[in-house]
Amino acid sequence: MEQLITVENLHKAYGSKVVLDGISFNASPGQIIGLLGPNGCGKTTLIKILTGLIKDHTGTVRINNEEPDAYTKSIVAYLPEKSYLPDWMRPIDALDYFTDFYKDFDKDKALMMVSRFGLDLKQRVKTMSKGQQEKLRLLLVICRNAELYILDEPLGGVDPAARAKILDLILENRAASSTVLISTHLISDVESIFDRVLMISEGHLIVNAHVNELRENGKTVEEVFKEVFSYAW
Repeated sequence: MEQLITVENLHKAYGSKVVLDGISFNASPGQIIGLLGPNGCGKTTLIKILTGLIKDHTGTVRINNEEPDAYTKSIVAYLPEKSYLPDWMRPIDALDYFTDFYKDFDKDKALMMVSRFGLDLKQRVKTMSKGQQEKLRLLLVICRNAELYILDEPLGGVDPAARAKILDLILENRAASSTVLISTHLISDVESIFDRVLMISEGHLIVNAHVNELRENGKTVEEVFKEVFSYAW
């Protein structure tokens, strides 16, 4: 099967500190993949390499057979952990911006999701709650018709009652052939939608498995995670 993501022997260091040490994995179209690991394990660095924000690394990284570049950015929808929306912006401004900037952005779908989330189109970002800002940033990304969605802690500021609704929206609004890579610490809330799980420890990929393999002994993904990273607690 053709791979949407190919990573082979990926190394990245900041000075003498090795952050990624020989990471290798593939991802096929249509999968939802959990990227898990404790803080500082290399998840965000891996994400920034996949999105083309970090280029000074060694090893092979391909998105749809291309190195991360302008083309891959056109087919990858990326939600960073930190907000990138200026305080003055309103949802209506953000929708117009994404419409102008991304050819694959579906403004009609975004307007529908703004309504479903109960957001005010003309409320400035600086007056929104953290949860409202998270919902706005997420819907902007999900309303692109991308081949790969990379979501870095998409539910961190969202209240528990809204998480199930957001996960449903992710599943409803992505194309069946699109791939979703989700980095999260809220494993119990999200693991039900995972097809595969990658776990990174101190720069090494120590788990690369289908969720059914992890659950063979009756354990949840979160329970496996806690066993693997017991040293981090």
